[in-house]
Amino acid sequence: MSKQSVKTPLLIGVDLGGTNVRAGLVKNGKIIALHKQPISSGADQKTVVNEIFQTIAAVLKPGVQGIGIGVPSLVKDGVVYSVANIPSWRKVPLKKLMEKRFGIPAYVNNDAKCFVLGELHYGRGRGRKNIVGLIMGTGMGCGVVINGRLYTGANGGAGELGHAPYQADEFEHYCSGRFFKREFGLDAAEIQNRADAGDFKAAEMLAAFGDHFADAIMALMYAYDPEMIVLGGGVNRAYKYFEPRMREKLRIFKFQNALKRLKIVESKKPHIAVLAAAALCLDK
Repeated sequence: MSKQSVKTPLLIGVDLGGTNVRAGLVKNGKIIALHKQPISSGADQKTVVNEIFQTIAAVLKPGVQGIGIGVPSLVKDGVVYSVANIPSWRKVPLKKLMEKRFGIPAYVNNDAKCFVLGELHYGRGRGRKNIVGLIMGTGMGCGVVINGRLYTGANGGAGELGHAPYQADEFEHYCSGRFFKREFGLDAAEIQNRADAGDFKAAEMLAAFGDHFADAIMALMYAYDPEMIVLGGGVNRAYKYFEPRMREKLRIFKFQNALKRLKIVESKKPHIAVLAAAALCLDK
């Protein structure tokens, strides 16, 4: 892609979930067309691929310069491995299939890695060079940008903090919605609804999350020393409840000057998953 075309490229971003796929036509950081349809998650590999292609075709226009797609799995060299909730997708050469079908450069990566690029180019991370994106929903996803470029590591697994050993399990079990299910038997959203209605006990449940989340923040600081961490996912909406406990525990962090400069912010961009996938095309 030439420097001139990068200024205002016409792109397509695709967000593949376990039950639906969304494709958006993106220009100047805005979605000018959006199409969503369910996928047959239990079907064979080819059926699901064709459903994704149908979704892309619904927003495809002349002049599109790139297609990016975020998937909930590990990706290496455009090959998708073991997609969550799509059993038939064990090893899919998605980049090759997309480029053959549409004749346009295609880019594929993990959805959390897309998320951090979306925030870098279109969201809270604009103007930054070293940021981390954390998605906290049913699981925990993480993406890392170093010196303005997505960092994926030698095998595509860099930044997978959720799977790093922590306490009796791994970070994902303590820093996602799983924490609330395990500890209190309730969904984070239900607990937050109660807290918002004035339930003190529910607010305390959310606050307890801050102790574990502080450990995740410290791990990211020691590993990557970012200038900003952008939070996404459903649990992110409870940040006001667990931030005080997080801040309290962060007092033990060894490099307080770096911590003072660190910005921890919540994602505010609508349809960030689609924009984030399109941002894969800009990571050059």
